[in-house]
Amino acid sequence: MRAALMIAVACLALGACRASETQSEQDNASAPAAGGTQVRNATGGALQDRSFSSPEERLYVEKCGLCHRQMGMGTVILARRMDPKLAMLEDRTDLSEEAVIQIARSGIGNMPRIQRGEVSDEQLRTIARYLAKGKR
Repeated sequence: MRAALMIAVACLALGACRASETQSEQDNASAPAAGGTQVRNATGGALQDRSFSSPEERLYVEKCGLCHRQMGMGTVILARRMDPKLAMLEDRTDLSEEAVIQIARSGIGNMPRIQRGEVSDEQLRTIARYLAKGKR
């Protein structure tokens, strides 16, 4: 019992120390780091745009936007692997409906395959048409 209490106190103390370090890191986030590089908060305090202007875009935002809009894991990973201008799927002009459907159902790289229970075939076709719109 006494050992458990000591462990709990140590964890609380460590957590308090870590919290103050984190606050200190945040306070210094805009200050130049050693070597002249600048360290910033990864999101810069920005929020992801979850707005939509059509039913198709609403479906994309609901089913795909968390990963494939600003600061989403899919967007971040794509920006590391290719031209960052091509990381936002909605901005691309090279996506076909067939490619979007194939990639979503099979998965690719870090993206897991999307099951029909998560996104129905009809919903996926709608999303694929929305993303392929850039091919005008």
